[in-house]
Amino acid sequence: MRPEVLTFVAGGPLPDWDANEEEINRRVTQLEAISKPVTGEEAAALVTCFGPDDCYGVAWTLLHLIETGPHPVLQTKPPMDANEWHHRLYDRAVFEQPTTTT
Repeated sequence: MRPEVLTFVAGGPLPDWDANEEEINRRVTQLEAISKPVTGEEAAALVTCFGPDDCYGVAWTLLHLIETGPHPVLQTKPPMDANEWHHRLYDRAVFEQPTTTT
């Protein structure tokens, strides 16, 4: 796993809207240091970093980065009480799957 990903993951979940600007900017800088695409292992680690809200849009950036991985990171439907971002990732992977017709 690349050092930039390890650094971001070590920071834990994204802060919520009540975080100070310095903390949010620090996490944004860490996130922007991760080049695309991510590996499957990196995507699996990054999915643990969603916080309780969208962190002023930073969670969307994280979601889009995770989606650059080689396959959907969440292969099974998350439990009902899972983080809303896990549900979004799963739903986006399911609903964006190409369908085949015969």
